[in-house]
Amino acid sequence: SKASALGVSLSGIELVDPNKSDAHDEYTKVYYEMRHRKGVHLKQAASDMYNPVHFGMMMLRSGDVDGLVSGVSMNYADTIRPALQIIGLREDVKNVAGMYVILQKERTLFFADTTINIDPSAEQMAEIARLTAEEVKRFDLEPRVAMISFSNFGSNPHPFATKVQHATEILHAIDPNMIVDGEMQVEYALDPGIASSEFPFSNIQGDANVLIFPSLESANVAYKLMERIGGAECVGPIVLGMNKPVNVLPRGSTSEAIYNMAAYTCVEAEDF
Repeated sequence: SKASALGVSLSGIELVDPNKSDAHDEYTKVYYEMRHRKGVHLKQAASDMYNPVHFGMMMLRSGDVDGLVSGVSMNYADTIRPALQIIGLREDVKNVAGMYVILQKERTLFFADTTINIDPSAEQMAEIARLTAEEVKRFDLEPRVAMISFSNFGSNPHPFATKVQHATEILHAIDPNMIVDGEMQVEYALDPGIASSEFPFSNIQGDANVLIFPSLESANVAYKLMERIGGAECVGPIVLGMNKPVNVLPRGSTSEAIYNMAAYTCVEAEDF
C-alpha cells in the first residue's frame, strides 16, 4: 500500500509475511533441531519463527534468499545474536567483527571493530585485521593496515599497548606479505609528513587505509566523530566473518544508509 501511494511498482518482488508463510512449520522444525539443546523449546521455536529477524535468518540459511539486512528498529545485539545462532561463522573464523567504510572526498578508510568485540585480545585483533583486509580487497584496493594505540612502537609498556604490539606480531607471522604495522598513534597512520620523519622504518608511512582499533569503545567513538563532525559518509557496519551475507544496521539508520547496505549485501552475495 505504501508503494502504491508513491506510484512505485513492486512487480517481480515477492513480499513474505512470517505470520502467513507456508514455510513457517518447516523453518520451525529445522530451527528446533538446531537449538533444542541450547534451551529452545518447540513452542519457543514456533514463536521465534513469527519474528521477522529469526524468520529471515532461516530464509537465508535455507537458501531461499541470498542476503539479509536488518536492525533499524532493534538493538544491535538482538539482531546479531540470531545471526550467530542460525547462520554461524565461516569455518576459518573464530570471531566476527564490524567494519565501517569511511568515505571522504580525498580518500576512503576502513575502521574495525566498530560494533561487536568490546575488548578484543591480541589474537582477536589479528583476526579482525585479517578479515578487514580481505574485505578491503573486495573494493579493489590494497589494504594498508595500521594497528592503532596511544603508544608508538613500544614507547609505552602498558598492557593496552603491548596487546596491539602482539597482535601486529601475530599478523606478521601468519601473513608476511600483509602491509601492516603498529602499535601506532592515528597521526602516524594517516599523515605521511610526520610518519617519515619520526618512524622511517615503519611499513606504514602515513598511508594506511585500514585502522584496527584496540577496543570497541575507541572504534565506535572514532567512526561517529568522523561522521558527525568530520564530514565523512560512513557506510556500515559490514559484518565480517559470517557464513552468509548478513549486515546489521544501527538503530534509526537513514533511508540512504539502508539503501547502501542493501546494495553492498547484494555485492557480497555474489561471492557466496
